[in-house]
Amino acid sequence: MNSKKKILTGGRLAWIIVLAILVVDQLIKIWVKTHMTLGSSIEITNWFYIAFIENKGMAFGMTLGSKVVLSVIRIVAVSAIGWFIWQTVKQHGRTFYVVFLSMIAAGAAGNIFDSMFYGLIFSNSSPDYVSYFVPFGTGYAGFLMGRVVDMFYFPLIHGTFPIWFPFWGGEPFTFFSPVFNFADASITVGVIAMLIFCRKDLESFNATVDKGLHREHSVSASSSTDEKGGKQ
Repeated sequence: MNSKKKILTGGRLAWIIVLAILVVDQLIKIWVKTHMTLGSSIEITNWFYIAFIENKGMAFGMTLGSKVVLSVIRIVAVSAIGWFIWQTVKQHGRTFYVVFLSMIAAGAAGNIFDSMFYGLIFSNSSPDYVSYFVPFGTGYAGFLMGRVVDMFYFPLIHGTFPIWFPFWGGEPFTFFSPVFNFADASITVGVIAMLIFCRKDLESFNATVDKGLHREHSVSASSSTDEKGGKQ
């Protein structure tokens, strides 16, 4: 039993989860992009479709400011989450907490990958033809300018807003209307599960950060002292 615990450490588990989610996410996106035209859909059931769209923004097709700025913010955010996971593992955080944090990090990284590389390796998507791989750097956009591929659509409920409803009275609505991808789902499930099952862990968030920063400061100070001692 002890040997098994040593083999599957918290850090290795985090890497396995991140890599598994990234691989599945990219396989789905690449298949959709190279087998479906933009805007087309495949009906799986009357409440679940594979619908190919692309977006420039955040999860579930949301947009926020400049594409490059958004990509840089996401890279910084994923780096911060990765550092926090590392600190949580070093401080012997609970396995569930590490799992959910890894799901969030992997989902964010999956969409960043689209932004970083899809514009470099794919032709432009179109309603008239299927996209295809091109020589690296000759695609439809530059680095960090690629569009995120979405495909999961769950129109579970169709209805009409009551006449008295503000702004949208009498208009039709669909729940759930956003189209999303596997990375988005990973982020959402990770966040919801963490809020439900890891409340105590979240309460120690600041303590984990403080310990991590203090430890790194101590290591840095020790290294600086050793270097000065060696020179003397």
